[in-house]
Amino acid sequence: MLRKIRIIVASVCLALITLLFLDFTGTIHAWFGWLAKVQFLPAVLALNVGVVIALILLTLLFGRVYCSTICPLGVMQDIFSWMGGRAKKNRFKYTEPKTKLRWVMFVVFVVLMVAGFGSLALLIAPYSAFGRIAQNLLAPIWQAGNNLLALIAERVDSYAFYSTEIWIRGIGTFAVAAITLVTLAILAWRKGRLYCNSICPVGTLLGAISQFSLFRPVIDTTKCSGCNRCARNCKSSCINVKEHTIDYSRCVACLDCIDICNNGAVKFAVRKRKPAAKPAAEPASDAQSASRRNFIMATGLLATSAAKAQEMKLDGGYATIIDKQAPPRENAITPVGSLSARNMTSHCTGCQLCVAVCPTHILRPSANLATFMQPYVSYENGYCRPECNKCSSVCPTGAIRPITLEEKSSTQIGHAVWVKKNCVVVTDDVECGNCSRHCPSSAITMVPLNADDPKSKKIPAINEERCIGCGACENLCPSRPFSAIYVEGHLVHKTI
Repeated sequence: MLRKIRIIVASVCLALITLLFLDFTGTIHAWFGWLAKVQFLPAVLALNVGVVIALILLTLLFGRVYCSTICPLGVMQDIFSWMGGRAKKNRFKYTEPKTKLRWVMFVVFVVLMVAGFGSLALLIAPYSAFGRIAQNLLAPIWQAGNNLLALIAERVDSYAFYSTEIWIRGIGTFAVAAITLVTLAILAWRKGRLYCNSICPVGTLLGAISQFSLFRPVIDTTKCSGCNRCARNCKSSCINVKEHTIDYSRCVACLDCIDICNNGAVKFAVRKRKPAAKPAAEPASDAQSASRRNFIMATGLLATSAAKAQEMKLDGGYATIIDKQAPPRENAITPVGSLSARNMTSHCTGCQLCVAVCPTHILRPSANLATFMQPYVSYENGYCRPECNKCSSVCPTGAIRPITLEEKSSTQIGHAVWVKKNCVVVTDDVECGNCSRHCPSSAITMVPLNADDPKSKKIPAINEERCIGCGACENLCPSRPFSAIYVEGHLVHKTI
């Protein structure tokens, strides 16, 4: 019964979290956006102490139930493992824990985070990896299905669906997502939860905590016949039938062993106190001490990491976004609410949830090694609409802080720069003024090209103190392939 409940809860969580990355209408986010914020690593990076404490208490009560129920990557691996089990039954066996590998990976992960190379460390983070898979591989399929329904609905004069643009976020991110999916699928198919128990930093930390859990699967030696069925079906390979023990640091509380045992020898019960250790049992005591040391080290490293980690567009006039190229910027533009490039780098997990909900597709995953997979702003497809703050409302880590529309209109993420050699007023000797007409902050005025001739054609003059860097001017500029006016990003956002 407990296993069925776990499977139902896990399926619901996986479906809803996946929809968070696929839904471009914002409906799912309004109701279930909190599911992204209760993921362990995003909660740590957001310094969401309440969520972190709740997940630790959950682990102390029931073991690594987070890994088998709440973590979308863990549940996805269970699906692949189940599919592998349909092809070949009883394929697992008890293996010794890869303790050194687990802690080396954990320490490397924390060191990279603390040293400012979070984009590399987050390649192995579970929530981030799942987000990239959903956003880069599943989203295009979802959008194609939506467009097909929109086409069918249009034929019967229904507007229940509307078409949306299908686009690949980037070759690099697509490749990383594909490689991650294939690798995890093969590992889960053949070795079950090998990734979770040897590479995943969250699994390592929760594994150290789960050794002290109150409720856990236990083997009743009076009922066990030694058939080995539980061990041969344990995806974590953590059941040692010969010694009637379970490695709780690797057990993900999937409860498969309870259902598979025909003798009722495995049950989910309260942890019993161990009898006083005898002289011969000193090695076991040493093992417990080592576990405590690992737990203390993990907690300290995690604390250090947390402290470090603090519609379509309007009328475009003569503009077209076809073949527009991004200009070379000295500083990349980070989304409104990210506060600064440093804050974005320290907190972002690269899950791309913000990229998924951006209605104008101006957020893109970075290919830069220092900020790999983290979002940056580019205005070839659109501009940052004044009435939209979706990215700030869905970010689970605090990399993009919640911001009101009023605050957004007074936040400067960059400033516009005019490039004379690209302007059609100069190159084609025509009137334009597109940038001035569409500037929402009235930061651009048109002045005569020739100061001595008031009747000469007009060019833009930019008031950098009023410009908020929304990109309307850059996107709607008719100059091709590079706009005659573009936004230069600010490392630290300003309030104007």
